[in-house]
Parts: sequence; structure tokens; C-alpha cells
Amino acid sequence: MRFSRKVSAKPVAKYSWTLGTQSDIGSLPLVAMACLLFLLALGCGETAPSPGASAEGPPAAENTVIETADRYVAAYFDQFPTSATAEGIEGADHGRLPDLSPAALERWHQIEDSLLATLRSVDFETLDPATRTTAGFLLEQLEGSIDARVCRMELWNVSPTWTGWQSELGYIAGIQPVGTPAERDQAEQRARALGPYLEREIANLRLGLDLGYSAPKNNVVKVIDQMDGLRVGEALDSAFADPARRGDDEAFAQRMALAIEEVVDPAIAEYRRFLAEEYLLRARDAIAVRENTDGAECYRAAVRLHTSLQRSAEEIHQTGLEQMDRITAEMREIGERSFGTSDTTILLATALQDPRYTFSSREEVVNYAQAAIDRVRGLLPEWFGLLPKAEVVIVPYPAFREASAPGAEYMSASDDGSRPATYYINTYRPEEQSKAGVEATAFHEAYPGHHLQISIAKEQASGHPVQRYFGSSGFAEGWGLYSERLAAEMGAYGDDIDRLGLLSNEALRAGRLVVDSGMHMLGWTRQQAVDYLKEHTAESPSSIEAEVDRYLAVPGQATAYMLGNLEIRRLREAAESALGDDFEIRDFHDRVLEDGAVTLSMLGTKIDRWITEMSEPQEGEHP
Repeated sequence: MRFSRKVSAKPVAKYSWTLGTQSDIGSLPLVAMACLLFLLALGCGETAPSPGASAEGPPAAENTVIETADRYVAAYFDQFPTSATAEGIEGADHGRLPDLSPAALERWHQIEDSLLATLRSVDFETLDPATRTTAGFLLEQLEGSIDARVCRMELWNVSPTWTGWQSELGYIAGIQPVGTPAERDQAEQRARALGPYLEREIANLRLGLDLGYSAPKNNVVKVIDQMDGLRVGEALDSAFADPARRGDDEAFAQRMALAIEEVVDPAIAEYRRFLAEEYLLRARDAIAVRENTDGAECYRAAVRLHTSLQRSAEEIHQTGLEQMDRITAEMREIGERSFGTSDTTILLATALQDPRYTFSSREEVVNYAQAAIDRVRGLLPEWFGLLPKAEVVIVPYPAFREASAPGAEYMSASDDGSRPATYYINTYRPEEQSKAGVEATAFHEAYPGHHLQISIAKEQASGHPVQRYFGSSGFAEGWGLYSERLAAEMGAYGDDIDRLGLLSNEALRAGRLVVDSGMHMLGWTRQQAVDYLKEHTAESPSSIEAEVDRYLAVPGQATAYMLGNLEIRRLREAAESALGDDFEIRDFHDRVLEDGAVTLSMLGTKIDRWITEMSEPQEGEHP
């Protein structure tokens, strides 16, 4: 069985925020069975051949690429079953949890190595354009993942942000299918699997300490606090009891309550005890990942993994400083025009502290973001030829996460249509939240940002599935940040407090380049990073604390936003300069988004080729 490529003039694929986590691979027949289930779920049948294919099928090189990508997708969803749940794939196993044991990881690494070797045997120059895109993306996916093994993240992932198991599995509990008796059985199985899952987590963390890998103490304390928030009174009040609350089945609810009482709560309690009584005593005081074994090499590999770019810490740091200077100059212009000051310290303090520019309730935060989304949606047809049908809903973070959660997150809709796309918004301490930045963040997460990008990819339903379910942060987050300033060009912002928010958001992303590289590689302290972001942004104090802890937990990822944005901006400026009056913004945006998940280097090659094609004389024209 194999995935067939649908041929389209505008092949688009989907990028998902879903994080891969590890589980048992199983034997080759198990992988084959997973592939069969996955193929049946997607309904892949006979479709038109790829360009250049014969009636008997694609040429050998194309065949090799497509089969390699097929194997990767099938093995990945068998290895990472919670990702299959997050994508809403029919026929997926919703009863297992990930497994990060050394044996499971070794099996997964062997699969990655084998697939990479096969892919490197292909002459990319002989491939048709669509297959070359798939091959290039999968090559970067595999090389980046293999390169980043040096980090050994599974040995020190005590994370208070979205990479922590409590965030991922709490989210999975909220979307766990419960519509059939079999699905309710799987929900109970998954809840009971949390016991052995956390036993493996503890074993990995102990091994990490012995081998020189540790989370920083500050993040460990944050996670201990989160464990306290997860252990609440009645069993059915637990975040992991969400399937029972949605199941409309009293017997199932009683079984879930028993699973939480017998397994879930005791497992969380033991994990908390381990962190507080054992791990915290040995966790590193230093915040820099370079203090871990092979830490400097880890940071280099992490930047490459998340951005698909090769950048040194010094280059990243300098780029951040230069961008901050540019943004600060624009802030002064707004300050002089609308706030009576060119002092950015006073300007940002006003935006953050003046009651005119802060919120009075959680509901007001949500409504403010919703109004921005409603406003920009009507402007989209002038700027995009490809438009999504899917809607996005705004949902506040759950209580146990909000204090340490980022300002927002986006989760794509399920493939089966059972769950809409979700824009998670942080409504924690609304009186401390400035209106500056809320609109810009809404444009980043919804339209014209992540939701537009991901939904048009999914709805096109073309390209290989490897480009629908995986992605590069450099491209996806670069697009999200690009979208914030694009919304200003579209006339979507309310007034100058919101435009100041755009600049504050850009300053946060420039600041990420400065403080991420600073903390991990250049000797910055945590307090130095906090102070820098307070000085240059209108983020609330609690948001800045959560941001900095996030950077400590996930080295390199925070650099993807500004680096990706700068590359997309560079490509647009190159196209505008080369094409002059022939430049059409809708065409440019469609070219950027139509292939789904690509890397920044792949995007650069494509746009350069598009510019050349558009610059060539058309038939009947004279050069």
C-alpha cells in the first residue's frame, strides 16, 4: 500500500503544531498495519499520476521518494500515537501513550536512519517539481531530527510550557474521541497508561542526571506547581477526566473516575514527589543549555531543527539587536503622534499600566481578540486567492496552565471534521494585560496567520501527507509574524494602541533572538533576559516570566519567528523589485502558501524561480 499523489496546479499541504512524542515502534508487521489503517482512514485510492509519470506509474525515482515518505508517515503515527489523535485520523489507536524508553527511541532512530539513507540515494534533479518538494522537505525533516539527537531532550524534559507532558497530554484528554464504546474503552486505556508513562519519565530523568543532562531548577519548581494544579478534589474534576465529561455514559464516567483515583492521581503524586524530593536537589542551577553534556552542539542543532537555517548564536544575537533598533525607532514615531512622548520606556509603561489600555475581565480579552478576527476576515479576498472554509474558535487556557502558558497557541482542526481549529488565548490576570498586542496576536494565530496558512493547506488536500502533518517552525512562525505586519497593510488594526502592540510583538520576537542566544550561549542570566523584555515590550510581567522559562525549556525554537519573518520579507521585496508593476500581492501570497510545509531554503528557491518565470517574455511579447 502507498500514498498516491493528487496532482493539482496549486499543490498545498498542512502544517500542524502537534508535537511528536515517542512510543513503541513494534515489529515491521505492526508498522505495515499502521500504514494500512492510515491509508484507509485517508481514503487514498488511485489518482492521477505525478507529472512525467508513465501510464504504468511514476518513474523509479519518484516512486522511491513517495514510498519513503509513505513509510515515514506510517511509522511516525505508529511511533507517536497521540499525534494521530491530535490530527483526528480515523482508525488511529487512541488507547496508547508515547514511550520515550531507550529501547523505543533506538528503534525509531534506526527507522529514521534507514529512511534518510534511501532518500539520499535519489538524484533530486531527475524528480518532477512536486516530488522534489516532498523529497526536499522530508530530507530536512530527517536530517534536522537526527542532528538534534545530541540534545537528548527526553532525558531532561521537565518543561512548564507546551513541550511538557502535562500540556500535551492535557490537550489530548480534551480531544480524546468518546463517540463509540470502542473509543470510550481506548480513553480509559490511555488514562490508565499514564502510570507506566510517568514511570518511564522518571527513569529517563534519573538517567539524564547521571549522564549530565538536567532541566534548570527554576523550571522544575514551575512544573511542581503545575502538578499541584493537576491534583484537584473529585476525580471527575481532573483535567484528565475530560473524556468522561463528554462521554454521555454514566458507566464510562465511573470507570474513568476509578482510573483517575487508582492510576492517574497516584502517578502524578509520585512524579511530583520525585521532582521535589530527588530531582530538584540535583537539577542545574545554571540556565544555559550549554551546561548540559554537548550543550553547545545542542544549541546549534536546535536552531537548525526549528528554523532550517544555519546560524551561530552570535549572528542570532546581533540580528536581534539590529531589529530591536529598527522597531524602537518606529515606536518613537507612534509615541510622538498619539501618546505625547518619544521615550519608549514611558510609552510602554503607559500601554501596560494605564487602565485605558488594560482589561477589566477575562471576557473582555476574548472579545477584543474576536473583534479583530472578525474585522480582518472580510479583507482577505483582496490579499489572497486561496481562502479557507474552516472556522477558528477562541478558547481560554485551562486554569492549571494559564500562569505559565504563553500568550497564545494555535491547534489545527481535525481531519475528520469533528473538532474545529482552536486559538488558545491567555486570560490570566486581565488587569495586567495591555490591549497592545492582543490584535496582533489574533492576526498571528488566526487570519491571516496560522489558521489561514494551515486551513488552505488542509482543504487543498493535495501534496504528500508528509507535508500535511509536519512542518518547519521557521516557515510557519515566520509566516505568523509576517502576518502581523501584513494586517497593518490591510488596514485591520483598530488604532495606535493596537499598532503599538504590533511593534511590541515584533520587539518580543527580536528580543527572543537576543535573550535565547544570550541565555543559552552568551552568559546572560534569567533576570537579565526578563529585564530586557520588560524594557522593550508591552508584555505583562507574568507573561514575560513565562516566556523566558519557555526559552529555557526549548532552546532555539524562539528564534524561528523573526528569522522566518525576515526571510519571507526579503523574498517579497525581491519579487516587488524584480517584477515592478507586474507584481501582484495575491499571487505572491499564494505562491508562498500553496506547497504547504516547506523549509525557508526551499521557499527561497521557489520564489526565485517564480520571479524568473514571471520576468520572462510571454508568447507574443517582445523582450
